[in-house]
Amino acid sequence: MKPRKTMGLLLTSAMLLFSVACSNTEKVPTNASKPEATKESTSATKAPAATPADKKITLGFSQVGAESGWRSANTKSVQDSAKEAGFDLKFSDAQQKQENQIKAIRTFIQQKVDVISFSPVVESGWDTVLKEAKDAGIPVILTDRAVDSKDTSLYQTFIGSDFVEEGRRAGKWLVDTYKGAKEPVNIVELQGTTGSAPANDRKSGFEEVIKSNANLKVIASQTGDFTRAKGKEVMQAFLKAHKDIDVLYAHNDDMALGAIQAIEAAGLKPGKDIIIISIDGVKDGFVAASEGKINFIVECNPLLGPQLMQAVRDVVASKQLPKRIVTKEGVFTSEDAKRELPNRQY
Repeated sequence: MKPRKTMGLLLTSAMLLFSVACSNTEKVPTNASKPEATKESTSATKAPAATPADKKITLGFSQVGAESGWRSANTKSVQDSAKEAGFDLKFSDAQQKQENQIKAIRTFIQQKVDVISFSPVVESGWDTVLKEAKDAGIPVILTDRAVDSKDTSLYQTFIGSDFVEEGRRAGKWLVDTYKGAKEPVNIVELQGTTGSAPANDRKSGFEEVIKSNANLKVIASQTGDFTRAKGKEVMQAFLKAHKDIDVLYAHNDDMALGAIQAIEAAGLKPGKDIIIISIDGVKDGFVAASEGKINFIVECNPLLGPQLMQAVRDVVASKQLPKRIVTKEGVFTSEDAKRELPNRQY
């Protein structure tokens, strides 16, 4: 971002940016999972319009949907943090449809909000609309999920988890657990929404690590759309097709919880007959883990609201941000979950 100018120049710049048309169809930004935050220069990005100190900041936020307990906690964190910060939050629920998010972003541009933030439904297909936001002089902050464009000038920063590392952590626990295995260990995988950053990255990180043990074999992998109902449905199909499932790797807790219902309905004991690894760490997941039904949880922290509001303040103040802000998260065994359960906020 460009350095702060005098108040006179800021007001002049704001008037010029206010009149810029929203058009163009060039390509856009992204990178989903770099573990370290990088201090890249954002000088190629047009500086946001100045916001006078006495003007309430308007934030347009497009959410993926309400497909899971994690997502609901994430939404509440954003809404509560915006209220606490005194921002005017314009919130849109995309109901897991990319076209709804693109429409919402264009509405935010028309409304001339100060900052746009969104959690992309999928990684691809954002080039045109992000270029429109840039041309309008409205900075964009990505949260939770990234986009796969290469032009990083089209967003200020990406705040969220390292999904590849989450997959690696899940894989490492499995490798350590079965390091003495002499027979094949059959794994079924419940993937997240097809084409989404967490689904792509959690799969690749997991596969990267388990290939070190030739006995660990993924025998079936299918999307469960991050929902409990779909997780149950797909797990039922897995159980019918495969009689020798040893491990379930679920890309989120909600799918794991749906799968647990299917496993129990089949007369099996989740966590014993089938080892279960999940990602997220929502309260319902911790309850299942404390009961021994989920063996290992990799945390993905949804409470990004405070970090997002600080980033919005910094962008409006023309401060330079790192291109990647990685959230801090932990891992939990069943015993860990018992101790942590009373402290879960979501």
